[in-house]
Amino acid sequence: MFQYRAHKTAWAAAAIVLAISLILAGCGQSNPNASNDGANTPSASPQSGNPAPEQHEPNGGDGGRKIVHAMGETEVPDNPQRVVVLTNEGTEALLALGVKPVGAVKSWTGDPWYKHIEDQMEGVTVVGDESQPNIELIASLQPDLIIGNKLRQEKVYDQLNAIAPTVFSETLRGEWQTNFMLYAETLGLKAKGEQLIADFDRRAAEFREKAGDKLNEKVSVVRFMAGKIRIYLEDTFTGVAFSKLGLTRPDHQLNYKDTFVEEITKERLPEADADRIFYFTYETGDGKGSEMEHEILNDPLWKSLKAVQNGKVIRVDDAIWNTAGGIIAANQMLDEIYEIYEIE
Repeated sequence: MFQYRAHKTAWAAAAIVLAISLILAGCGQSNPNASNDGANTPSASPQSGNPAPEQHEPNGGDGGRKIVHAMGETEVPDNPQRVVVLTNEGTEALLALGVKPVGAVKSWTGDPWYKHIEDQMEGVTVVGDESQPNIELIASLQPDLIIGNKLRQEKVYDQLNAIAPTVFSETLRGEWQTNFMLYAETLGLKAKGEQLIADFDRRAAEFREKAGDKLNEKVSVVRFMAGKIRIYLEDTFTGVAFSKLGLTRPDHQLNYKDTFVEEITKERLPEADADRIFYFTYETGDGKGSEMEHEILNDPLWKSLKAVQNGKVIRVDDAIWNTAGGIIAANQMLDEIYEIYEIE
């Protein structure tokens, strides 16, 4: 199994020892990585059904590859077998690439996983949540690779990196595809990652081409939370997808200072209006998100909106359209948009 070393000198020493042992054995031993057959790590088997040696893309014969990421440069194993992932979108990336993690942070909503991935997460250990991963529990899983995010876990990076090679994406805003490709490269699955991205972009381009005049309408994205109403803008999960699909916002929403979200009061509900409104509700189980949704949908000002009166308000799932933020959710959202706009 690949053994992590913090410094190049340690690797050099290990290489010398290995070379001497090979010479003494008459150079008759096989690649030391070949002994890592995953017999005691069943959860690491790729889901696609292809043999691991055909899926992964080794770079050299030294048992590792250097990955440049948000925290610097880290040498990672060619064929990681026990991966711990510390973001929701990272979990989806692994699953889409055919890698089942041994540990993952809890989904923001779900028990403990989002419904759209729970059937793929059986046997995966919950290692806290994105904001507070359980370091001791992660260490107990004996991972050979940890994937996380600087925005969420920068303060504990050194602790994680002392457990196993750790790679961090930079942020969780906006363009999920950038993070996805970092994870694919880290796992040695760059070509597969590129294909999955190409497939998504092709479907988005086809929607844009087939939608025609339907793209003339302006759309708004609204989220209800405990005590909050938000309009979601360009630099968000839906915003990135909409830009690829050719779906545009009302002109007045282009003047907000922040391109992420605009938090509004009930008195500002007219700012949420558009030709079509998509809305979702963040409900954690205490009923407060649903309470806000119910309150606003029954408010006379909401009922006066053009989209409401024209029957063009669509409730969608918060996890799929926002919170999960990964490639599986992105594809499911795309499926729903095709259906909503009646495009085949």
